Amino acid sequence: MYRVNLTESYFPAQTDDVILDTTVGGVLRERAAKSPGAEALVEADMEGVIRRRWTYAQLLSDSEALGRALLSRYKPGERIAVWAPNIPEWVIIEFAAAFAGLTLVTANPANKARELKYVLEQSRSAGLFMVREYRGNPMAEIAVDVARQIPAIREVIDLDDRDALFAGSDRPARFPDVKPDDAAQVQYTSGTTGFPKGAVLHHRGLTNNARMIFARRGAQEGEALLNFMPMFHTSGCAINTLGAVQHGCRHIIAKLFDPNRMLDIVEGESVVSLSGVPTMLVALLEAQAARPRDLSSIRVATSGGSMVPPELIRRVRSVLGCDFVTVYGQTETSPVLTQTRADDPFEDVCETVGQALPQIEMSIRDPQTNAVTPIGVQGEICSRGYCNMLGYNDNPKATADTIDSEGWLHTGDLGTMDSRGYVKVTGRVKEMIIRGGENLFPAEIENVLLEHPSIAECAIVGVPDQRWGEIVTCFVRLNPGATLDRAALVAHCRGHLSAPKTPVHWWEISAWPLTGSGKIQRFVLRDRVIAGEFPLS
Repeated sequence: MYRVNLTESYFPAQTDDVILDTTVGGVLRERAAKSPGAEALVEADMEGVIRRRWTYAQLLSDSEALGRALLSRYKPGERIAVWAPNIPEWVIIEFAAAFAGLTLVTANPANKARELKYVLEQSRSAGLFMVREYRGNPMAEIAVDVARQIPAIREVIDLDDRDALFAGSDRPARFPDVKPDDAAQVQYTSGTTGFPKGAVLHHRGLTNNARMIFARRGAQEGEALLNFMPMFHTSGCAINTLGAVQHGCRHIIAKLFDPNRMLDIVEGESVVSLSGVPTMLVALLEAQAARPRDLSSIRVATSGGSMVPPELIRRVRSVLGCDFVTVYGQTETSPVLTQTRADDPFEDVCETVGQALPQIEMSIRDPQTNAVTPIGVQGEICSRGYCNMLGYNDNPKATADTIDSEGWLHTGDLGTMDSRGYVKVTGRVKEMIIRGGENLFPAEIENVLLEHPSIAECAIVGVPDQRWGEIVTCFVRLNPGATLDRAALVAHCRGHLSAPKTPVHWWEISAWPLTGSGKIQRFVLRDRVIAGEFPLS
């Protein structure tokens, strides 16, 4: 650990590592030069069966070929959206776009038409790269319908159609001079006005952050990483993908998270490292208890995305026989700010999210005055450093509201810092709900529900859940003569939103708890649920 003795909740940037002038494409090219014959990428299909494999030389060749194809159809600086589950082509197009100087826009394959249309329009995407179907979501049908409504979309490409995907790859192309501070990705994250905001992330932040995360957890060249974290999140496409490349690891990308199949892969491929939100780890432990495998290859498990229960950490260490690492951050910070170490005291791994990564300043600030708080006093967790986003796409007001004039990014999370610089997360300033590590936004769900003819007003609240961390619940005030038809409201949500956003519990209410300015006090509703006034049955 860093040996510091702080007198206030400010942790200065540590300089034991340096910020490199790296880009997403550049780190692949450098690794392929060092380890051309080493295995780089391994495909696990929907059934968890191992299929295709790439060496680093082959991954570079495919990525550069696709980069040339993209340059024949797009100009550097344009945006292209990827709407697909975890497949090798996702990794290849990530590097290809980087070589071509394009900005990658990531979209959740569970998105419905409304959600996809928003992402494509707000990001100003010029192309959509997708698969035809995933877990019952008719993506090809949705893509055709949505693209028809957006003139800026010039093509919709099926990632499984290699001829269409690589069209133009035989044309000579001079790749642009991509800079470390150029935009690499637009990832959509928490919003309070009804829709998520697009965080614009740069090459320098994504590559250095991933490298330092892997370094702190002791990644070794040649070891196998199992990646079942979604590629449309920074956890999948940034931490795991870019961390693996920079440390020369073998990246096994799993199309579907099925706990039994994942454990079979761990055993068959001698997986050393895996990461997942707490709900995934619980599922893995349950599957291992039902049918034990040889998991002795696992050296480290990593989790974050929501508070990790201490009992879960104990179980993972006991059942898997491995070290446990806790991380904390958000999309806007590329994404990790703090991380525990394998040799940290057990209570620090359980009760804190560790110290800051190198070259990142951290502070806890009073939400009202912006002053740094005394040691141990709760405030808003803030960060400053190389990993902060460029800003929110086409949203200068939201950017200014998040990054202050001194460069401090305000996370919206509440926490404390001790004299050693270890951070605890104690709550959230934001009303965002974190379900199984996925950020859900009350206003977006409420806007959909308000289109239903029976609802006059509604409030979406996240309440604690042992399995998911939080689940979505809904309070409604109905129009005169209407009745609370839960099945109809669920069907309405499922028609417009991905399944995790659909409320699990519904309650009718006649009067709201309000602030002095007339806003609904969601935290009061949440407290009333926790107190048992609205039973979760």
